[in-house]
Amino acid sequence: MSSKEKPTLGGTRIKTRKRNIAAPLDPAAFADAVVQIYLDNVGDLELVAKNIESSDLNFSRYGDTFFEVVFTGGRTQPGTIKPDEGERHPYSIIECEAKRETILPSVIYVQKILRRKPFLIKNLENVMRRFLQSLELFEENERKKLAIFTALAFSQKLSGLPPETVFQPLLKDNLVGKGLVLSFITDFFKEYLVDNSLEDLISILKRGKMEDNLMDFFPSAKRSAEGFSEHFTKEGLVPLVEYHEKKIFEVKLKEMKSALTTQIAEESDISEVIETVKQLVKDAKLPDIEVVRILWDVLMDAVQWSGKNQQQNANSALRQVQTWAKLLNSFCTSGKLELELIYKVQMQCYEDAKLMKLFPEIVRSLYDQDVLAEDTILHWFRRGTNLKGRQTFVKALEPFVKWLEEAEEEE
Repeated sequence: MSSKEKPTLGGTRIKTRKRNIAAPLDPAAFADAVVQIYLDNVGDLELVAKNIESSDLNFSRYGDTFFEVVFTGGRTQPGTIKPDEGERHPYSIIECEAKRETILPSVIYVQKILRRKPFLIKNLENVMRRFLQSLELFEENERKKLAIFTALAFSQKLSGLPPETVFQPLLKDNLVGKGLVLSFITDFFKEYLVDNSLEDLISILKRGKMEDNLMDFFPSAKRSAEGFSEHFTKEGLVPLVEYHEKKIFEVKLKEMKSALTTQIAEESDISEVIETVKQLVKDAKLPDIEVVRILWDVLMDAVQWSGKNQQQNANSALRQVQTWAKLLNSFCTSGKLELELIYKVQMQCYEDAKLMKLFPEIVRSLYDQDVLAEDTILHWFRRGTNLKGRQTFVKALEPFVKWLEEAEEEE
């Protein structure tokens, strides 16, 4: 053996290392194959679904391409909705009439495919997100078809489709500014509410993190409570308008309660607190009756209650009434509002065991501080309509009422 030759073991087979060789990507061939299934079955989606399920096409690799074929009839160019080269079919969602009865079969078809191939939900999300971010590239009628499909997808509870997939991509400034998002979401709302309740719609909006941000769908020039009401009333969505007004009202109440709580905790001057409340009422257009309710809630929430010491609780409550009587008096400006204040005291004493016996003392204190008039107290005593604990409270108030009536007779 030459010194340059390397020794080998006779009879031993040397194995070469296997390499993972990836199959070349070919979405065009995949798209053509899916299109051919549509064409072979003349758009019969039940037959198309059966053939899709029995095929050996690589859906895990070409899931996005599959849904491009479902929505547009063929493959689209990267980053756009323009048709790419290759075969196309005329049975896509975009080619349907813009009616629920013609688009619903496509939703049911997609649902069948997802049940057999649940991993495709991510691909559906990808394609829908891309299309919704490109709404300006679709014709108006095509955008309506997408809105109807999306509404029906949620109505049919399409397997695993998260609402944020739909709502978040719409919030592109250019789409919102052109009014395309408002038009799309209006069609979506109207279609979804055909088969579902407003509560169902709100549930979807919550999951999509849009319940409190419906104004974001409006162009900036129309982004106001008045613009919201005008638009959706015109579109026949009055329940949605009423819901939104209620939400705005609740937010304003919360803001007022928060501002009052801070001022009372800081023991601000009463005249300053009164001006704050008046300004908040003016800005938020809050009804007087709600103002009275909030004032009482905030004042009582600020009391440092004792767990068991009844006399201490009584003293604390009465001290709070005396301290802030001028505030209450500024807004209890009619018999109706005074009566509402008594009902608030009644409900709080009824619901909180430690305050149950304080009702007559609080009413007496409010009378002494000129917050409640004699006529209002007598009206509640004789004809009050809130039955919560009424029998107990009427009995407890009898001595005071008797005193009022005797004083009235003497006069």
